[in-house]
Amino acid sequence: MATDETTLPTTEDEWRIRLNPEEFRVLRQAGTEAPWSGEYVSTKTEGMYRCRGCGAELYPSDTKFDSHCGWPSFDDAIPGAVTEIEDRSHGMVRVEIRCARCDGHLGHVFRGEGFTPKNTRHCVNSLSIRLDPK
Repeated sequence: MATDETTLPTTEDEWRIRLNPEEFRVLRQAGTEAPWSGEYVSTKTEGMYRCRGCGAELYPSDTKFDSHCGWPSFDDAIPGAVTEIEDRSHGMVRVEIRCARCDGHLGHVFRGEGFTPKNTRHCVNSLSIRLDPK
């Protein structure tokens, strides 16, 4: 990212300068990358996953797990790092997750699936996050 992550863009045109077109489509327009296409689907590297839009810390790598859904999955976010919004798009009722700092779309959260003891799956687009290796 060529720009300073501490200063957030204030317009969508400024976001278009900061993000590449695919990142913009996902983070700013609530798009979704194709399943199994993201760079972090199978990553096991230790570190911190940060918002690709603003650099905020979102998910420690020890919260990542294999859900076999086609996107990176985490069973918990750093407290206060993400916001949840009801999403009624595409004829479904889901819970969208967004970066609490820059309001960038991350993906959706699902509960009650039984994948982990926390019973939560944050299904996140790789294009929304960047791994800062340990």
